[in-house]
Amino acid sequence: MTKVLPLKIYPDPVLRIKGKKLTVAEIQSDEIQQLILDMEETMITEEGIGLAAPQIGKSLRLTVIRTDDGSVVLINPRILMKSLKKEKEEEGCLSIPEVFGTVRRAIKIRVSAFDQNGKKIKFTANGLFARVILHEVDHLNGILFIDRSKEITKGQEVLAKMKKSNDKS
Repeated sequence: MTKVLPLKIYPDPVLRIKGKKLTVAEIQSDEIQQLILDMEETMITEEGIGLAAPQIGKSLRLTVIRTDDGSVVLINPRILMKSLKKEKEEEGCLSIPEVFGTVRRAIKIRVSAFDQNGKKIKFTANGLFARVILHEVDHLNGILFIDRSKEITKGQEVLAKMKKSNDKS
């Protein structure tokens, strides 16, 4: 039985913690397998195209990404190569609702990771798929799109309130 997990919203400190790598035994555990299913359910329910474990309060190197062919699970992902050609596009984030900003990212990347079965995979990603992977890997490193954005295009006042509440704590 899957469940929708509560999202951590900026400025929650868990969003700034670098995720812990998982061993193959941990990946194959019932606990992580259930977490993957719950993360998929949460991503779909929240209408996201990607969700990283820190966004649901788990400091783990685990992300799920929605594609036209279903969900892709990446565990301990590493970016092996980034194209020199970059593209500036608008991004948003489930953990920073109502805020959008432009971010320059490589249009093509080479990725190494474990899949949900603990099998080592390597592949090339292009365009939006590459952008989403880079966004999610940033989450695993405690980096948010607002750190990379040179221009917040929507929700400046929302972000200002979030930052102000963070300064008070």
